[in-house]
Amino acid sequence: MLSHLLIQDLAVVSQLELELGAGMTALTGETGAGKSILIDALGLALGDKADAGLIRNGGERAEVAASFDLDDVAGARAWLEEQDLADGADCAIRRVLPASGRSRAYINGRLASSGQLQALGERLVDIHGQHAHQSLLRPAAQRELLDGYAGHVSLAREVAGLFRDFRALDERLRTIETQGVERAARLDLLRFQVAELEVLGLSAEDIDELDREQRRLANLGLLQGTAGRLLDSLYDGEAALCDQLGRAESDLGGLLSFDERLGEIRDLVAGAAIQVEEAASGLRQYLDGLELDPALLEQVETQLALIHDLARKFRIQPRQIPETLERLRGELASLEGEDLSVEVLAQERDAAWGRFLDQATILSEQRTQAAARLSATVTASMAELGMKGGRFEASTLRGEEAAAGVQGLDRVEFLVSANPGQPLQPLAKVASGGELSRISLCIQVATAECAAIPTLVFDEVDVGIGGAVAEIVGRLLRALGTQRQVLCVTHLPQVAAQAHHHLLVRKENRDGQTYTHIAHLGPEARVDEIARMLGGATITEKTLAHAREMIERAAA
Repeated sequence: MLSHLLIQDLAVVSQLELELGAGMTALTGETGAGKSILIDALGLALGDKADAGLIRNGGERAEVAASFDLDDVAGARAWLEEQDLADGADCAIRRVLPASGRSRAYINGRLASSGQLQALGERLVDIHGQHAHQSLLRPAAQRELLDGYAGHVSLAREVAGLFRDFRALDERLRTIETQGVERAARLDLLRFQVAELEVLGLSAEDIDELDREQRRLANLGLLQGTAGRLLDSLYDGEAALCDQLGRAESDLGGLLSFDERLGEIRDLVAGAAIQVEEAASGLRQYLDGLELDPALLEQVETQLALIHDLARKFRIQPRQIPETLERLRGELASLEGEDLSVEVLAQERDAAWGRFLDQATILSEQRTQAAARLSATVTASMAELGMKGGRFEASTLRGEEAAAGVQGLDRVEFLVSANPGQPLQPLAKVASGGELSRISLCIQVATAECAAIPTLVFDEVDVGIGGAVAEIVGRLLRALGTQRQVLCVTHLPQVAAQAHHHLLVRKENRDGQTYTHIAHLGPEARVDEIARMLGGATITEKTLAHAREMIERAAA
């Protein structure tokens, strides 16, 4: 329920902070005092269109903050979890409307869109009045309300799940049937491509080795010539490096008797001579192993040409051929391994449709029975509220099976005739805002125990009524307040006297500025306000006594 509301610089409100409780709360005050500002502010917090004209004259921005207790609001808690906006058992909504620029919205301190505000608001507050959104006008909400009233919400969910199962099988079957030719062509192509790549039978390392072997065979002459020349320079030639190092070692040895410090240098030269000799031996062995083999070169180049042709064909690098082969094998195995039997799928789909029809038929029958009960209850309440001869009908029109969906087989619609002789019309087309509010009140009272929205706001539901009818409206609102939180803007003392809590809206002019204040009324102040609503400008002792009696009788 709504537990706290803060309004700053909105319309005629400079700053206003309210703590709200459970039960029925009445908002009263002189005409033009700004009673609807609370509803406007709440609507802004719940995603209504923001208009810079709402900012108080001279203010830089308007701000509304609303806090909700979610202990008994499972739907809102689940939505917040899905949106990753949850923050314990409470929910804080904040809307900032700057004089220039776009408005900003926050849910539990995190930036949110107006769409998210609206989606959350639909789970928290239902506003009934001429200038407000209300869920009862939406066909889906009407259907859900009827299902809750009938007590078969779980059956409705089961029907929705069965239809989704059927639709999934039907869509899969249609996909297979329409893509059968494409699948066959894909299978043929995959089989050809796999066979083509399998001929190579090479790993990425094998391909690298072939590339290295081709470079070696193609440059065999260069390798032999260079290696032979180096062998002559190092060992076999007339001025071979090995001989020069030997003479240098001998010369240094002859000088050691004159200077022993040359011993380390002689050792280095001796080591170099040994390494040169080993290098020469290695070159000789290398040359002995080199053999020109034109046939082998041709074979390697032929295989490499095939590899590069395939790589170009598949638009990949040569080393990616083995990886591509495995990917194509996997796709081929997946297509060949799928159970794509049209006959089997058709049987499964038909069985799913049968299960859906069985449960949807039961749901349809229960809806029809519940609709009759709800229609009679709401029609009787309408008569009590001054709409004698008016009728309410919860219509459950069973459509063709082809039009079935997650909602089942029925199209649920609330129809109303507010006056005798008038035809039934959809609830959304009821012309009078006051009548619409009273009809909504009847529906809400009838379905109070099954409805999920915790806070109901009624804006001037008493338009065009008075006397005993007004008292009945008040009693209905009070009864509804025992189940849910009810906020009611009213001009009638008979309605206000029934409230559990009373807020007085006052407007005053100060320093050329208009200010609106809302205050909680204590017992005596409440008697005074009810008396004012009863007697106008002149308040007598008799008027006060009447006001006190009305309040006491409501609480009895």
